[in-house]
Amino acid sequence: MAPLDFSRLHPSHEPQFAHFPSRRSTVFSTKGAIATSQPLACQAGLEILNKGGNAADAAVATAAALNVCEPTCTDIFCLYYDAKTKTVRGVNGSGKAPKALTLEYLRSQGITGDTIPLTNLNSVTCPGAPAGWIKTVSEFGSGKLTLREILDPAIRLAREGVPEHELNSNQWQLSEKLIKNASPNWKEMMMPDGNPPLPSHVMTHPELADTFEAVAEHGREGFYKGRIAQAIVDLVQSGGGLMTLEDLAECDAEVVEPIKYDFKVGEAGDQGVSLWECPPNGQGITALVALGIIEQVELQHGLDILELDHNSTQYLHILIEALRLAFAARYYVTDPEVEHVPIKELLSKEYLAKRAALIDLTKSSTVVHGSPINSSDTVYLATADKDGNSCSFIASNYAGFGTGAIPKGCGFTLQNRGSGFTLREGHPNNVKGGKRPYHTIIPAMVTQNEELLMSYGVMGGFMQPQGHLQVLLNKLRGFSSQASLDAPRFCISAGLPDAGTANASSAGDINSEIWFEEGIPDEVVAELRAMGHDCEVATGFKRKIAGKGQIIQRVVDPNGRRVWSCGSDLRGDGCAVGQI
Repeated sequence: MAPLDFSRLHPSHEPQFAHFPSRRSTVFSTKGAIATSQPLACQAGLEILNKGGNAADAAVATAAALNVCEPTCTDIFCLYYDAKTKTVRGVNGSGKAPKALTLEYLRSQGITGDTIPLTNLNSVTCPGAPAGWIKTVSEFGSGKLTLREILDPAIRLAREGVPEHELNSNQWQLSEKLIKNASPNWKEMMMPDGNPPLPSHVMTHPELADTFEAVAEHGREGFYKGRIAQAIVDLVQSGGGLMTLEDLAECDAEVVEPIKYDFKVGEAGDQGVSLWECPPNGQGITALVALGIIEQVELQHGLDILELDHNSTQYLHILIEALRLAFAARYYVTDPEVEHVPIKELLSKEYLAKRAALIDLTKSSTVVHGSPINSSDTVYLATADKDGNSCSFIASNYAGFGTGAIPKGCGFTLQNRGSGFTLREGHPNNVKGGKRPYHTIIPAMVTQNEELLMSYGVMGGFMQPQGHLQVLLNKLRGFSSQASLDAPRFCISAGLPDAGTANASSAGDINSEIWFEEGIPDEVVAELRAMGHDCEVATGFKRKIAGKGQIIQRVVDPNGRRVWSCGSDLRGDGCAVGQI
């Protein structure tokens, strides 16, 4: 297998317009950089960098600001690259189910399906974001700034108000019915004039600002004990949920060791790249398995995936089949503190070779376990600083605004991540008190020879590992940071749900439809359809099924100087900005 030629990754060698129009320019910076889905949130991160904070400090400030600009985030995961030690570490800030929750209780409440309904308050797990922010700062932060200083930009945004951007406004429109049905206090909390905000309408969030103030002043106890905790428990219990003050008081984030797959790495270890993901309960392992299957297809059929024409019929067929096989592995994804997850076995060359052998290069095949879906519920950001550190950070409520239920005086909606459990006795991801559910949100990083290549991510439910794979391969074939995001994508999907209607079932098969963005040639879609794929084309706002991504890549100029090369997805409202 030929080594990857990373000279192609330098901007001067990148064929940005080879296959499609790239609608934004790549952003470059020699100091720090921020890339995310809301321009004002980028400014929050830059403010922290300018005050002497590092990439981790800036990531938390940006994430908090995103909670104002896109109020849909209460769980987090992050990966952090430390330039001094050349290591990648992670934080799992996803919450656990109430300790008293059982399958028997859910059945007694009339829940008969394989998942907890998205609007049922038994789907609420402990909100993990505040604990995740604090853990990220304490473990990876510069130590130069207080938590109050880091959260101050978000507090100001919440009190002074932010104008809504176009795509986020569309998300509000889709979630209007959900929020109004879930919370009697929806008007003063979320829609003061009685309607979802339109683009340019200014939204203030004074109660969310109060919540941030409590965390800034009192740390974990400011959120997980006292007024806020009581409001969460009161609301959950009013809807038949079992969450207690003790559940919240024990909620904390954990530092985790990321998992990786070495792609095109030779025996000497000096070729190829390593894709890093957070370990389960997140679904990042799906992207690693898919990448491993593709490498085995290359070996078994004597081809190089990067030499196939981009978004050609054969190229897309291999990616689709690899991802469908990889999604079968999600059957095993659960909380590793409660159930064994066979990570080593799933990433072994033997297993990957067997899965790759199931791929027929001439037709679609049948795969069992799981039916991937998409929902736009997540915010992703990447940060980098002048010292070479980088943070890949993601946060989510799940299914848009989650349950839509708003704890009194808190300014945020409760998520419904408990809907990620599988309500089936004996299933690895079966619901259990004190257990974390299967989680869709996943940040990613790529390294070569321990040097950071890029921090990146693609938002959107089960689109995320699919986006990780497609964007990574775009980069490795030489696309610029921006062009690798702009390139038309596909999404294996069980449909195109509106916000609040997604269902994360683990039952069924993966012979579901595949949505192709406009820009992928009609003749390619027709050929894939003839091979047995159930093909649909996404246009306009339906393109949200392809997710939204951000990238910060490290490149080196001819004089050996590090430069951050940044991109922000044209499917979102955001941007990438550099520090001066």
